[in-house]
Amino acid sequence: MNALAMSGCPYFQRKHLLASKQQVKEDDVDAEQSEVNKPSKGGIIYGDYLQLDKVVSSQLLQSELKGNKIHDEHLFIVTHQAYELWFKQILWELDSVREIFISGHVRDERNMLKVNTRIHRIVMIFRLLVDQFAVLETMTALDFFDFREYLTPASGFQSLQFRLLENKIGVPESQRVPYNRRHYRDNFRGQDIELLQQSEKEPTLLQLVEKWLERTPGLEEDGFNFWGKLESNIFEGLRRGKDKIEQKPDSEMKEELMADFIKQKELFMCLFDEKRHNHLLSKGERRLSYKALQGALMIYFYREEPRFQVPFQLLTSLMDIDTLMTKWRYNHVCMVHRMIGSKAGTGGSSGYQYLRSTVSDRYKVFVDLFNLATFLVPRDWVPKLNPNEHTFLYTAECCDSSYCSSEDSD
Repeated sequence: MNALAMSGCPYFQRKHLLASKQQVKEDDVDAEQSEVNKPSKGGIIYGDYLQLDKVVSSQLLQSELKGNKIHDEHLFIVTHQAYELWFKQILWELDSVREIFISGHVRDERNMLKVNTRIHRIVMIFRLLVDQFAVLETMTALDFFDFREYLTPASGFQSLQFRLLENKIGVPESQRVPYNRRHYRDNFRGQDIELLQQSEKEPTLLQLVEKWLERTPGLEEDGFNFWGKLESNIFEGLRRGKDKIEQKPDSEMKEELMADFIKQKELFMCLFDEKRHNHLLSKGERRLSYKALQGALMIYFYREEPRFQVPFQLLTSLMDIDTLMTKWRYNHVCMVHRMIGSKAGTGGSSGYQYLRSTVSDRYKVFVDLFNLATFLVPRDWVPKLNPNEHTFLYTAECCDSSYCSSEDSD
């Protein structure tokens, strides 16, 4: 065959090439199979690493214990266990972000990339949690009714991790809807209450972001003075707008334009009224300090500048968290309404009625960031930045050396 192949016969040349490739594949397979079986040599194996013996054996059906095994109870348990595992991961990421802020390592702007990555991961987990309702909704109301009696008095409200999550993000106690007319901690016992009380005393993500926003470079009155320039530009723009309206001939359209102008002017007068802001803050209608609001709006307006792109990404992700938590609550409300109608919840609450009351801005932590869009103005009203004059150094470039290394942060 070699002689024929070398003689130039196309058939035998092709056959010889295929035979050679086949031999190479067999040699590769033999090489793969010759690898050392590491687990057999004492290394940890997949199931042990993940503690799967504990995880996959933790689905204890109450219906089965009562001698009446209901098939869909298994789905109900697995779904809620998956939620709790993801809550644990969110808390893991959230605590690490809070620690970066608390320790002062956030003063090194390089750590802001780490903060953004972990906050974005929380966003992606919440997206998954919102979508996960679709799996649970493959169960009908009748399927749930078959085993619902075995759940009482257990309730999703008793999820310790979700309450810790709310506290650590910054849901204020004063904004919580009373559960069965009682304090939310009254539904927990022992060490769980201690953990909740501790979480209420710790700096929340909202408070830490607030302090960070207050340090936004460019707010200094003896520096760029963003707020002073913005106020001047806006009221000058409003004055020019009013002049244009007054020059128009009298008509119904002119009256409408003037009415809109008055509303717009009142809106911006409120924006630059610090006392009014603090009054709304005391009533719980604002969450950020006046200085933090200024920083957030500055980041919002200069989001395309390199210095402000990473901060703007963080503010966007924080709004994403609020949005997705609201969607999660809403999906929960819809599912409960579908499953039990207007019946009381298994924990004794009013069920659907209670859950519906939690889908509101009172549970939005970063509601002030959403409201920034209220104060959009034409681009030519925004104070101009001169890159040569207004460099806005990163905090890490002008702080002491103890803050200039990201090695100390996790």
